[in-house]
Amino acid sequence: MSDDEGRRLGEAELGTGLGRRATLVQFSSAFCQPCRATRRTLAEVAAMVDGVAHVEIDAEERLALVRELRIARTPTVLVLDARGAIVRRAEGQPRRADVIAALGEAV
Repeated sequence: MSDDEGRRLGEAELGTGLGRRATLVQFSSAFCQPCRATRRTLAEVAAMVDGVAHVEIDAEERLALVRELRIARTPTVLVLDARGAIVRRAEGQPRRADVIAALGEAV
């Protein structure tokens, strides 16, 4: 279990509301090639699973949040449950099957 599991994020941190069932939060940077593929994967999964939202955060624009959450590289993906609690965290480009499995813990 990572230190941030159970920590909650909300509209103030994300800049938008949470998904009804879960939220996929992606930290990206402008020149990150894997971030583009991650964006597509997370958007596809969010479209497939009812009540799941995908939120992308520009790490360079949100340095305070990046430091607070100890985001060390992009892409980093956080899976939040319906209350905004962090249930999973992964660095690097995720596979669709892994995202779906992680959502299983959140919903």
